Parts: sequence; structure tokens; C-alpha cells
Amino acid sequence: MKSESPFFLISGPCVIEDEAVTLRIAARLKELTDSLGIPFTFKASYDKANRTSIGSFRGPGIAKGLELLAKVKAELDVPIISDVHRISDVDAAAEVLDVIQIPAFLCRQTDLILAVARTGKPVNIKKGQFLAPWDIVNIVEKIRSVSSVTPMITERGVMFGYNNLVVDFRGIGIMQQTGCPVVFDATHSVQLPGGAGNSSGGQREFAPVLARSAVAAGADGVFLEVHENPDEALCDGPNSLYLDQLPALLTQLKAIKAALAA
Repeated sequence: MKSESPFFLISGPCVIEDEAVTLRIAARLKELTDSLGIPFTFKASYDKANRTSIGSFRGPGIAKGLELLAKVKAELDVPIISDVHRISDVDAAAEVLDVIQIPAFLCRQTDLILAVARTGKPVNIKKGQFLAPWDIVNIVEKIRSVSSVTPMITERGVMFGYNNLVVDFRGIGIMQQTGCPVVFDATHSVQLPGGAGNSSGGQREFAPVLARSAVAAGADGVFLEVHENPDEALCDGPNSLYLDQLPALLTQLKAIKAALAA
């Protein structure tokens, strides 16, 4: 990605909680990335269909969720990304979203991938925790079979034993061999899936370390889930960053990328 910015950012809360919280987070991210000259896409899910527990908060659903995402897009003039879980949601999502995301657990679902690709919208593939980096080529080929759009690939760690993830930074270069931009999801990479029994745990204190390492390893973009108060977030709080952490972290990431280009 050639611009004054050394990388791009995908960021926002894990899930849409309510209009006020969503707009405040989006506005703060927009203000921050504008000040640093970093291209920014706002992320929030209207439905988290892969929650651990039946009692977990999933979001407002597609109708209300897309309406709110459209409002964020219009009021703040930022591109929007969210994930789809069902083929029946794809057309409605494509009317609002600038980038459609394939969730990690669904990254091998051929019919869903083809439906998303056929919209002609940019696609972000979240690499499944169960895939090796070289396996991603098969997903890319599915998209290229019906679309000329070059997808993004997002690394978010690999399962390592029970309730734990690790990151192999060799994967960034391996996946870039597909010709696709590679994004690093620093916050989901410190998630502990199902680690809290009826919800996932996380180790947010390590997310900045992994983000810096990924940019040093050549990642094209960074994905960060953030919240005003992660301890009170309704989804993925343990692995989400505080909004207040971002100015220092993004400044560091920009400096690392600039050092690589020097």
C-alpha cells in the first residue's frame, strides 16, 4: 500500500453494543488516524454468530446493525467492514459495507466465500485458527474463480493446545506470496478461546507486542479491536485494547514501518 502512511488500520469494537458507544469509538478512531495520516476502516459486527455460550450477547442483528453502520459511514466519512455468517445476509450487507469479512471459523465454507466474492466488493479473509499459512491459497483461488478482486488475508493466530493461540510470523511472508495484502489481527491473536468457561478469555497486555512484531515482519495492515472500557465490553473484552492505548501504539507501528523502508 503506497501512501504517506506506512500501513493501514482496521479497528473498532468487537460488536455493535449501542449507537452512542459505536459512534463515539468510531469518531475517536477517525480523529486519531487522521492526525497520524493512517488509512482507516471501521470494524464492528452486527451479529457475533460464533459466541461460546447461548447466553452471550450477539449484537443488534443485521437490519439494525447495518442501519447503524451506514450512519457511521455517512456521518464520519469512513469505510466500513463487518462479517457475514450466512449466504442470505450477503446481498444486504453488500449494500452498506465497503469490505465484507469472512469469519475465521467459516473461511473454508465454499458457498459463502463464492457468494461474497460475486458481490464484487473487497473481501477480507480471516484465516482460520486451524489452517497453516500455505493453506490460504485455496481460499484465495476460490475468490479468484469468480471475482477479479484481490482479497486481504488476516492472520489471527493458530490453535496451540487447549484454549490458547500462538502466532507464527513466518506466515505473513508465506501468505503474501499469494499477491494479497496481509493484515495482522493483534487482538484476536491474544484471545483464549473458551478460556473463561462460558466465554473466551484474553491477554490484552500482549497485543501491542504482537502488533509491533507483525509490522516488523512486514504486515501490510493491522487489525485491532478496541473499546472505551474493555472490562465492560459485551464481547471480547479480555482481548480488546483501551482506546487510550492507541495513540502511542499507532505511533510506534508507523515508526517501525518507516524504519523498514529506510
